[in-house]
Amino acid sequence: MPSGQCLCGAVRFEVDGPLRDVSVCHCVECRRWHGNPGGYTSAPREALRLTGEDSLRWIDSPESDAHARRGFCGECGSSLFWDAPEGETISIAAGTLDLPTGLKTVEQIYTADASDYYDLD
Repeated sequence: MPSGQCLCGAVRFEVDGPLRDVSVCHCVECRRWHGNPGGYTSAPREALRLTGEDSLRWIDSPESDAHARRGFCGECGSSLFWDAPEGETISIAAGTLDLPTGLKTVEQIYTADASDYYDLD
């Protein structure tokens, strides 16, 4: 069962079922949120089970066309989730997953917004 946590361990989660392979997002919001492109997997929303959530906080993603919100740990600041309210899945920051993930990067999105220091060739 896939599982993960924030840096300090205050927010933990498990996923009942398989995860989608990783998409790397270069949009301005992901770059600013992560400090670099964000790598995300996803799962059906009902498959995500929080096993430690007292420190989970949410912030609206201000430029999101999907009116999404971003979940993060209020203790250590780790970015954890991207959640569009009308979607059936929730995106999970791939770097928060416990190893081994068995996942691979399959696409890069919003590459037109990539930073000038990031080589996409």
